[in-house]
Amino acid sequence: MAPPLCALIDLDVILDVLQERQPFYTASAAVLAAAEIGRLEGWVAAHSVTTLHYLLARHVGATKARGAIGDLLGVLEVAAVDGTVIRQALALPVVDFEDAVQVAAALAVGARCVVTRNLADYRSSPLPAYAPAEVLPLIPGDDRSRAPDA
Repeated sequence: MAPPLCALIDLDVILDVLQERQPFYTASAAVLAAAEIGRLEGWVAAHSVTTLHYLLARHVGATKARGAIGDLLGVLEVAAVDGTVIRQALALPVVDFEDAVQVAAALAVGARCVVTRNLADYRSSPLPAYAPAEVLPLIPGDDRSRAPDA
């Protein structure tokens, strides 16, 4: 069996699932499901977790937001955002700084890609970025999969 694909999951994909945003929900949920069963080594950047709490707490309250984050951490690992990651982000050619931090955090954990719906901002990224539906065939474990280019 092929090792799982290692990917950093952008906050927009996580919000697609938690808020059941259509028409994105199905593909985004499939990405998180692949992480949950071990076919994808999924990561979320630490700064995305705090942003997620802020957004969820405004709509469902702090207690439910904490519960949702606890559930998420049962599926995804947290990629540290420290001084080294921030310095690397500053040196990246990615125009949007928050996206540069995502890429630097992904690189720090050995991710091979970023899964996002915000593909335009990742054009100059040293890591490929895929929309959820685009990454699904790259995840080992079913007949749709093929290994991503190394």
